[in-house]
Amino acid sequence: MRLAEAPIVSQRFAAAPRLVALLVFIAGAVLLFSGAVPAASGRLEALHRVLALPYIEASHFLASLAGATLLLLAHALGRRLDAGWQLALALLAVGALLSLLKGKDVEEATLLGLACLALLPLRGQFYRRSSLLCEPFTRGWTAAILTVLLASYLLLFLTHEQTPINQMAWWDFALHAEAPRSQRATVGATALIAIFAFYRLLRPVRPPLEIPDAATLARARPIVEQSRATNANLALRGDKALLFSASGDAFLMYGRRGRSWIALGEPIGPEQSARELIWQFHALSDRFDGWCVLFEVGEKWRSQCAELGLALTPLGEEARVPLPEFTLDKPGSKKLREARSRLTRRGCRFRILSREEVPAVLPALKAVSDAWLAAKNVAEKGFSNASFDSHYLSQFPVAVIEADGGIIAFANLWLGAGREELSIDLMRHLPTAANGTMDLLFCELMLWGRREGYQWFNLGMAPLSNLKAGSQRDLWSHVGTFVYRHGEHFYNFEGLRRYKQKFDPVWRPLYLASPGGLALPAIMLDITALMAGSLSGIVSRHGSAPARNGAGPTAAGRE
Repeated sequence: MRLAEAPIVSQRFAAAPRLVALLVFIAGAVLLFSGAVPAASGRLEALHRVLALPYIEASHFLASLAGATLLLLAHALGRRLDAGWQLALALLAVGALLSLLKGKDVEEATLLGLACLALLPLRGQFYRRSSLLCEPFTRGWTAAILTVLLASYLLLFLTHEQTPINQMAWWDFALHAEAPRSQRATVGATALIAIFAFYRLLRPVRPPLEIPDAATLARARPIVEQSRATNANLALRGDKALLFSASGDAFLMYGRRGRSWIALGEPIGPEQSARELIWQFHALSDRFDGWCVLFEVGEKWRSQCAELGLALTPLGEEARVPLPEFTLDKPGSKKLREARSRLTRRGCRFRILSREEVPAVLPALKAVSDAWLAAKNVAEKGFSNASFDSHYLSQFPVAVIEADGGIIAFANLWLGAGREELSIDLMRHLPTAANGTMDLLFCELMLWGRREGYQWFNLGMAPLSNLKAGSQRDLWSHVGTFVYRHGEHFYNFEGLRRYKQKFDPVWRPLYLASPGGLALPAIMLDITALMAGSLSGIVSRHGSAPARNGAGPTAAGRE
């Protein structure tokens, strides 16, 4: 199946995999229950005229094993695994045949045949290529399978209550030895599921978070360089774990705190691999009883998040300036124009340093950064937040504003593939820099980007912005709107959006995808603590906001 078709099919038949999973689960239960009860009167004799006893016995036993396997495959179908679809289709067909061979059970064979026909046209819904043995089982699925097994044992004893336990020896093979035959089938199905459960119990405990080494970052770099989205460069900081797709052409970066497994941004790479990565990440967090969280994802992932049972909570809006249309000549850009002219007359000069030039000026950049941190009385943070790191900064061009023979402001540049997008990460300036220095830096960067043929300048997100416009008017939207309006003492939310708005950007909503519900407050606390470095860092001023989410622009907006 071509991936481009997947979203269309998914939207039209979004519930189909779950319904098919339920149908296959019922079919498996029917095979198990049928194996626990005697065949209908007269059918065994009629069947024995054309089929020898060993074939009848083998069909009865194999039908129950097929039923137990279908119970396990139903879960794989609910998770859209392509191998689950193929095996379920084969087992339904085989199960229908075995139903006829073990006791001429036409009704049972008809049900399995209909389930097989229902599965056939839905091939496109099962697009995930993943190992059946690696998919996590929820408590609900485990309870459902155990319930069916217990019910089959109950049927076994109720339907053979006239047969003493000591006469139910499983090794008795005879045409009318119904109790031993049912016992063999039920015990065989139970053994199959027990072996599967034992295999899963032997898996290792939750692994430590693996911070990428140089080899892992080298593996990610080609994917970053081919990405049109600039946020792919976040991976090169080396402070987040990287999860690669099976094909190795995509990755997802994530951190972990408490039960929250937090993916930062959308997966990087081809769309097919990116879609699979979200399932892979969901399975990984599920396997270790964690919450799957996708931080700052766009609207296009809504349907896939719904498939995974994740709710979208609005976080704010991302601002992107269309560079081909950007100009300082329009009336709304008067203040930007004036700031640029004033600072240029004072001798401020904009320059872009190549990657090769950056190592030589790192001491000067460090001095600017330290002065900024000291003036703000803050310390570096992590995860999505920018921080000064010499090795990291040396990997990018750096835009600087120079005055009086020295650097007074800087920002490292993120350049998207195909000149699709341009953005910045860390931005710092001297406390003594003139008002409007950040305006000058942004204006010159956007004008440079337009000349170089870039399509967009990404200004990053304005947190809690425009939550009213979200499709979910839930409690979080009300709380977020209240914080946005009244939280200026702690963070300049409204001022940040106002600052970015003067560049006339296009706004797009960003979301938090998570299990939601009662887990949401704990997840939000985990995310905040991860960015702050610790729980105490949340309430302390000793931290710096990210440039993409407000450090530089916020400072500029307050000047």
